[in-house]
Order: sequence, then structure tokens, then C-alpha cells
Amino acid sequence: MNQEYGQDDRFETDADEAVATRRDAGDAESSRASRGWWDRNADEYQNDHGAFLGDDRFVWGPEGLDEAEAGLLGPTEGLKGLDVLEIGAGAAQCSRWLAAQGAKPVALDLSHRQLQHALRIGGEVPLVEADAGALPFRDGSFGLACSAYGAVPFVADPVRVFREVRRVLRPGGRWVFSVTHPIRWAFPDEPGPEGLSVAASYFDRTPYVEQDERGRAVYVEHHRTLGDRVRDVVAGGFRLVDLVEPEWPEWNGQEWGGWSPLRGNLIPGTAIFVCERED
Repeated sequence: MNQEYGQDDRFETDADEAVATRRDAGDAESSRASRGWWDRNADEYQNDHGAFLGDDRFVWGPEGLDEAEAGLLGPTEGLKGLDVLEIGAGAAQCSRWLAAQGAKPVALDLSHRQLQHALRIGGEVPLVEADAGALPFRDGSFGLACSAYGAVPFVADPVRVFREVRRVLRPGGRWVFSVTHPIRWAFPDEPGPEGLSVAASYFDRTPYVEQDERGRAVYVEHHRTLGDRVRDVVAGGFRLVDLVEPEWPEWNGQEWGGWSPLRGNLIPGTAIFVCERED
């Protein structure tokens, strides 16, 4: 990307008033909806959450678990000189942190507008606009891949993404990604007491879809159970090394969508999968 940061006319039109439903949504529809949603909402997202995320921090989710403390990517000294791919990078905050540790990150995102925010913040991290299911890199290009809530929750076929990640990783490469914790799908997405009662079947994998008045999806999120996620990791050619469920820290008093101190002290909101490429 080499465009200057600035408002693009194609991001100014709002989607028609969306109606939430549960229905099937395939790869193409999910990808199209995600690109449109993030292009329309990137400004609001960065305005609302940019201060929490920082310009050059690696935060795994709304709980605020910081990679500098968690060490899920491996020892910090091991990042020096390492080629790293960040998938669903948004404004590339995590990639800037990686670069500060001496790594050589590439920040990839589906959303043009999110990457414009990466340009606004600045830095020397290469930016790539592409779909996670069709990574535009040669086999074995990276020693590490990571994603903090990027791509995986929004794709219909996560195994396809995982196999692409495996392809671009070198033997023994690590793949670490965070997603909404699967148990959260059984509860209303509310930060208060109303979000503490089970309202849906944990086993219902029907995608959550927001669609316009013509039935076109404008936002899609896919639910997988914890077991599904583990099986997807294995089917993608990885070995699961660790599964981290961050607890809500005392210092974090913010609400972020359905995440809050009230809920975070009772049920997990994020799941982080630490995987290594099976050779």
C-alpha cells in the first residue's frame, strides 16, 4: 500500500439498517461482508479502542493481556530478525510492537480503511491488503504467524485459513491466534447482568449474520465450539501447544461490547490458541 491516509468516498455511505439473524453464510459472502463492515467501521473502531490498543502494543483481547507479559509467541529475544506475518492486523499495532523487538513483521488485513489507519499512525511495517484464505506469499516465507482477533472469527472455513498459514510458515513455525471464547456464544452479548444467563445452545453453529433490507450480509461471525477449534487446528496441519483463557485483571475497568469486569470475572471472553506447524 502506498496511498496517503485520507477519507475515501467509498467509506462514507452507511449500510442499510441491518437486521440480526442466524443463517448460513459461505466463504465469499462472509469475506465480502467483513471487508465492507471493517471499511465502514474502521474509523469508529480506532477512535473507540485506539487508546486501549496503543500504537505499538501487542494486546491479545479486551481483557488487556499483553504479549510483553504473556510470551505466547516465544521468548522476546527469539523474535529478533524473525520474519512474522500478522493476519487481520487492523492498524498494525501488534506489528509495530514486533518491529520494536527486532522482528521483521508484515501486517496483512482485508480492510483498506484499517490499513489507512496503519499509514496514519506510521512506521516502517510493510502493509498488505489481502484475504487470509489466499495469502499472497511464497511457501515458507515466515517463521511465525499471529492474529489478535483477526480473520479467524469471521471466516466460514477456518481450516482453509490454517492451511494457508501452514503453507507460508517454515517447518516448526508457530501460529498463535485469539478469538471470542466459544462459551460466549451461549450468552447474550451484553456487558451487564443480562449477559449472564444462557440464552442459546452452545452447540448451534449457525453463523450470526447482520443483513440489510435486501438480505445481503453486512456482518458475519462464525461460531465454533472449543472442540471444533481444536479439530480445525489439527486439520490445518498444526499441533496445539497451549490454550490460554485470560482472566479479567483488576486494573481493567472498561466495557468493550459484551466484555466487562462483571462478566470477565465469571466466564472467559477470549481463547488464545498456541500452535506449531506439524512437519
